[in-house]
Amino acid sequence: MTKLLFLGSGCAFIRGVDNYQSNILLTSDTGKKFLIDCGSDIRHSLYRAGYSHLDITDIYISHIHADHVGGLEYIGFSTKFDSRCEKPKLYLDTELAQTLWVNSLSGGMKYIGNEIATFETFFEIVEIKSERNFIWENIKFNLIKVVHVNSGNAIMPSYGLFFEINGIKILLTTDTKMCLNILDKFYQEADIIFQDCETTKFSSNVHAHYQELLNLPLSIKNKMWLYHYQPGTLPDAIDDGFCGFVERGQEFDFSSPIFSSKSLNVIKANAV
Repeated sequence: MTKLLFLGSGCAFIRGVDNYQSNILLTSDTGKKFLIDCGSDIRHSLYRAGYSHLDITDIYISHIHADHVGGLEYIGFSTKFDSRCEKPKLYLDTELAQTLWVNSLSGGMKYIGNEIATFETFFEIVEIKSERNFIWENIKFNLIKVVHVNSGNAIMPSYGLFFEINGIKILLTTDTKMCLNILDKFYQEADIIFQDCETTKFSSNVHAHYQELLNLPLSIKNKMWLYHYQPGTLPDAIDDGFCGFVERGQEFDFSSPIFSSKSLNVIKANAV
């Protein structure tokens, strides 16, 4: 069965152990597991869900903030020095591949024993080039270049995903500002949307804020789940027309081709 498990559903600065960063585990019909982003708390969130580095053979990276790449050192070292593991495949846009090792990982991973390590020492790098798509377990993933952090002089590369499982079209925004000019056509086409959502009183202007999302048409909100939110009291998303806020450990089962955004078989794995 093809399932999408939210190891966590919180923001980068989530507090405590009730939630974790919003890294996601996709399990294919064959049982292979694909980690979508690998944040700094991944060793804890994997363990809490009953998994470990042994289960991770494929990883997608959307952008290079620590809540999305900070756990790669743990995965890289753990799989390299565990004889039970094969080198994980790491899928990322070529724009990110050029900077992730040099700017984020090499400081802690470059020196091991008597060798100078490279990115390829730990991972099999799959660079996603101009076509901006890749295939994993017969699922085609299309990258969507979104606007997450715009410094004025440059836009930080960040990529959402649009893919289809058993006829169900899925949009996963990863981290993005509210940018309807880019996302509206995917909002329209998707059967289910996982949208990062800021819930602080004041917007940081690097994520879509709940107050902005409220203005979307009901037809879009009715198929939208919200994640990557801050700790604290949350608005009543269901009353406002959304599917709800994703909980840590919540699992979405895409095995059945029969789909409704409100009746999708959702397992609220609160015991995880």
